[in-house]
Amino acid sequence: MATNTNTSEKEREAERRFANPAFKWRRAFAELWGTFLLVLVAVGGAVASAQSGGEFTRTAASVGPGIMVMVAIYFMGSVSGAHLNPAVTFAFALRRNFPWSRVPGYVTAQIVGAVLAAGLLRALFGTVADLGATMPEHGVTALKAVVLECVLTAGLVNTILGTASGARNIGTNAGIAVGGYIALAGLWASTFTGASMNPARTLGPDLLRGDFSTSWIYLAGPLAGAAIGVAFEWILIGPPTKSGSVAAQGEDDRG
Repeated sequence: MATNTNTSEKEREAERRFANPAFKWRRAFAELWGTFLLVLVAVGGAVASAQSGGEFTRTAASVGPGIMVMVAIYFMGSVSGAHLNPAVTFAFALRRNFPWSRVPGYVTAQIVGAVLAAGLLRALFGTVADLGATMPEHGVTALKAVVLECVLTAGLVNTILGTASGARNIGTNAGIAVGGYIALAGLWASTFTGASMNPARTLGPDLLRGDFSTSWIYLAGPLAGAAIGVAFEWILIGPPTKSGSVAAQGEDDRG
């Protein structure tokens, strides 16, 4: 009984920290660092495959980001929510579980983290494999790529919203479910679009290689998919609970 009480108190304290504007820089750093690690793995997989002559397989490169997200949820989910993706932050805000005032800071941190990861790999290996850039392949048109990224992201958002607490990815179920979904999506869709589902993951390499010809696909598709995922969440379980919104926004949402 004492253990349950201590766990509940720790959870309430974590919720208070998440809602407290005083910890905004801690949350921003968590999003930057988490996204850096995610993009390092995602882009690094493509670079490793090219450098090794295919010894590092597409399958491994597809599963890697899912495992990284799962790990990030465990070590930083209670700090920033482990969004690691502008589309996810947008979805939480649209779902009214996350204050819109925090969205610019989160998105900026995520993009900076992605650029730093791509920059590190470029400094180490050059522009090998186009720095792991995501782009339509194997005859997939831009329109088909947008549709695929939209559908993939809608599923990701439903997985996240269905396992999150407020606007935080926390707990065993969240880590396994979200990481598993990302790995599964990558296994079948990476050959068509790269299975980005994440504007920051795409923009990092694109900014470093100076090619934005397909960037719009990975902005439009994931953001539209996030909106659809939020709409589906209303159909599946209804509007957000009051407790979830309060936990995410706190008494003061300026941070």
